[in-house]
Amino acid sequence: MPYTSSSLRFFSVRNSLCFLSLREVICAYKRSFGVSISMASPAMDSSSSCSLVLCGKSTVESELAKSIKNNSALKLPDINDVSILLQSELEKPLQEDSDSIGVDSFMNSLSTNQFGRFLIWSPWLPSTHDVVSHNFCQLPVGAVCVADAQSRGRGRSRNVWESPRGCLMFSFTIQMEDGRAVPLLQYVVSLAITEAIKDVCDKNGLPCVDVKIKWPNDLYFNGLKIGGILCTSTYKSKKFNVSAGIGLNIDNEKPTTCLNAILRELCVGSYQFSRQDILATFFNKFEELYDLFINQGFQTLEELYCKTWLHSGQRVIIQEKNGDQVVENVVTIQGLTSSGYLLAIGEDNQMCELHPDGNSFDFFKGLIKRKLE
Repeated sequence: MPYTSSSLRFFSVRNSLCFLSLREVICAYKRSFGVSISMASPAMDSSSSCSLVLCGKSTVESELAKSIKNNSALKLPDINDVSILLQSELEKPLQEDSDSIGVDSFMNSLSTNQFGRFLIWSPWLPSTHDVVSHNFCQLPVGAVCVADAQSRGRGRSRNVWESPRGCLMFSFTIQMEDGRAVPLLQYVVSLAITEAIKDVCDKNGLPCVDVKIKWPNDLYFNGLKIGGILCTSTYKSKKFNVSAGIGLNIDNEKPTTCLNAILRELCVGSYQFSRQDILATFFNKFEELYDLFINQGFQTLEELYCKTWLHSGQRVIIQEKNGDQVVENVVTIQGLTSSGYLLAIGEDNQMCELHPDGNSFDFFKGLIKRKLE
């Protein structure tokens, strides 16, 4: 059957992964670390500064970290002073019992050949996405940037996220040659996050925390948003440089919920999800799924993806303009098209491809407005 194309209108929502004071977070880190780490206030200006700590899993990545530090190779937009340190230079190591991410635990749990092996950590950043996207050519493919607090996290449609401690915020680099596969990459990232959470539960004998994917790039549990994904790309030298960013509420219950709050409701044990465990398991799972995606196509993952998302069989309303009138048609979501958009079937059995228009929307109400021209 022929496809017809309709646009989905997304209702705008301002996002936040936090309601804690960023200044309180900054003061806590200044007290915690033996090195001087300068941080900017939320209202950044051209004189603001931040610090980046580099570390690698092997000697190769560690030597690269030294080279980047010695050459002061990393830059950030709107930040004049970027201080670069090696993990070995910290007077107080990044320990699991501190407010920081457990880097040693992360590296020990990492089993990848490429992704996650070069890590950039910061106690505070405007955006991890800016670090990797603005320094793509200076970083190895698979490099990851993690921040403990973030003031200008990037979302779709220029939405801004404010994220304090308790959230896992990271961005990493991917390089691809097939432009047709680039739009589907966000689905592989989404699937890797949900599968990673399940793997951590399995390894620790926990009930399954069944996080679902809300198309195209949100993570939900029981109707509440707990995370989101953003993938951006640029084309250079016949390759697509992709920056993938993920935000996930692990231990911060506001404004919606978090993984550890869900876990407390499911079981009595003392185990809590940690950012380093989720991060390492994500990269282990992502590399596995990404290899399948690149070598065999997204169709090898589509069945698992459709089991994980919220929309199979969902009925939604399409508003289409017919002359001076707006006609509403009910369609049922079937899956994804080969280009990564929603595949739906109307009551007249005609297949249609549904496109977002770039804003946020409430899919659960089943009301989708076609973008009118």
